[in-house]
Amino acid sequence: MSNGGSPIASLLIFALPVLLIIFMVFNQRRRQREVQTLQAGLAVGDEVCTTSGLFGTVRSIQDSVVTLEVAPGVVLRFDRRAIGLKTPATTAPDQPGTPGATE
Repeated sequence: MSNGGSPIASLLIFALPVLLIIFMVFNQRRRQREVQTLQAGLAVGDEVCTTSGLFGTVRSIQDSVVTLEVAPGVVLRFDRRAIGLKTPATTAPDQPGTPGATE
């Protein structure tokens, strides 16, 4: 006695979760490579954001330790793996022509 379902439907029920898992694995590997490339390419003067959301400027790099200046005269040390992304250099808000500047 057959169950009346088509073999294609049975194949889809099995194949869709497998394809989803494969997609997730490849996407995670790609993201991991991007982060490793970012962390390996850090240079003094880069504006960065840590994985915890702290913004700063790279002042020195020694092996696995990155020193960030987060405010004038405030320097913090982070593990290189804590750097999450590079941010575009920003201008100070008191300079003419920037949003929020008083003219």
